[in-house]
Amino acid sequence: MNLARSALIIVDMQNDFCPDGALPVPEGDKIVPIINKISSKFYKVIATQDWHPSNHKSFASVHKKNIYDTIELNGINQILWPDHCIQGSKGADFHPELNLNPVDLIIRKGTNPNVDSYSAFQENDKITKTGLEYYLKGLNIKDIYLTGLATDYCVFYTAIDGKEAGFNVYVIIDATQGIDFPEGDLKNKIEIMKKQGIKIIKSEELF
Repeated sequence: MNLARSALIIVDMQNDFCPDGALPVPEGDKIVPIINKISSKFYKVIATQDWHPSNHKSFASVHKKNIYDTIELNGINQILWPDHCIQGSKGADFHPELNLNPVDLIIRKGTNPNVDSYSAFQENDKITKTGLEYYLKGLNIKDIYLTGLATDYCVFYTAIDGKEAGFNVYVIIDATQGIDFPEGDLKNKIEIMKKQGIKIIKSEELF
């Protein structure tokens, strides 16, 4: 496993996705030490950050609806979330124990109030690119390794889009944490990734 020209992507390791946050992933903070342990091994490290305006249309409060209701938003099926990762808020900050020293690039996503954004590569409209693909290809990086939150949402969509963009994609499963909402979704998403040729590995395999 050659990490010398590989990239690590740390997905949405933010306060609001950790315990006591607005949209917590159960035990989401427990993966921080693993990410810190491996991040210095990679040629480039990219961290993504949900960075929503307060009027983002993925928020249930904007529509005066219940959290986890679904609506159609610009032709896309949209789950309505609690207000989270609002630009400049403490909830949008990276987890305080995450070591940001190895991070070369921070990509902020979900900034358009009309479109939600799960993947590090593109928004949910499948049109608006973040620039990550071109950054990686410009550096001749072919292998990407994913960590962060949540396994069955933003990590999953980043992995799928990364594979479609032509990268060799590895998900470091013990350096991610899932929501499993609805129940069984986490297992299903892992199986989908495997069928797409995405490798599911453990952090110990990097050593």
